[in-house]
Amino acid sequence: MFAIIGLTLTAGTVALLVGWVCGYVLDSFQSSSTMALLITDAGVKSDDANLERQLSAATAALVACRDFAFALGIGCCGVGVAVVGRVMRSGRA
Repeated sequence: MFAIIGLTLTAGTVALLVGWVCGYVLDSFQSSSTMALLITDAGVKSDDANLERQLSAATAALVACRDFAFALGIGCCGVGVAVVGRVMRSGRA
């Protein structure tokens, strides 16, 4: 029971954090000059240093969202296996 409560709290916290990070990414791309970039082998180049920093931060934020999602998925699978195991054990008793 504590695992389910803990996972629910963790899932809610991660969901809020992912929402905040996605909002940051969307805000970073609201600039009208966002599409005025050159994509090269060495990375993204722009005449605006602030824009380059925003794009780098947005990329890092998307990576963080991906990592949070994988971690939450693995945790949910673990709790699911534990709950199924407990149900099966209680059914035998």
